[in-house]
Amino acid sequence: MKTDNTKTMPNTKTTTGNKTTEEGYRMPGNKTTDKWTSPAQTEFHCFFVDQLKDIYWAEKHLKKGLKKMSKAATSPKLRDAFEKHYNEGDKQIAELETIFGLMGEKPETKRCEAMAGLLEEADGMISDTQKNSFVRDAGLILAAQKVEHYEIATYGTLRALAAYLPEKKIRKMLETILAGEKKTDELLTRIAEEFVNECAAVE
Repeated sequence: MKTDNTKTMPNTKTTTGNKTTEEGYRMPGNKTTDKWTSPAQTEFHCFFVDQLKDIYWAEKHLKKGLKKMSKAATSPKLRDAFEKHYNEGDKQIAELETIFGLMGEKPETKRCEAMAGLLEEADGMISDTQKNSFVRDAGLILAAQKVEHYEIATYGTLRALAAYLPEKKIRKMLETILAGEKKTDELLTRIAEEFVNECAAVE
């Protein structure tokens, strides 16, 4: 007796509704025949929320790290950049809390090992460099951009995943946060290229 498996033979197209995959996996979501699972019960929903908890923890702890980096910076311009991002953190945290609400979840944190490691590295940059030096500023920019690239990767992925959530507003909110992270990364690059790197090289 033949059974209907959820996975077909490799290299075979499978069509469900209007969606076809080359890998041979059936795509859920035929609105005319399939029963939709409540979003709160899906593995995808739980995965997405888990990642929100991760970046929520990261944003909260990053604020503390940015305050340390701002105080340690030699250049007033770099100090201002860290302060600007520190102030933007409150808005980003509030937006994440709104996203939790749109998903029917309470805002909760889960320790982000990646951010914890990056902030520890930033502390190392401060302790390993001389106070009031541009070498320290170069190190702080390096540490800060590692943080920004992590955030860009995280928010970029969450934005892409959000396209498959029932609440479409979430994707737009993540797009806004992502744009802000990219601007911060670009600002740090400009500061480094304008004078920090050159000054550090001749100290």
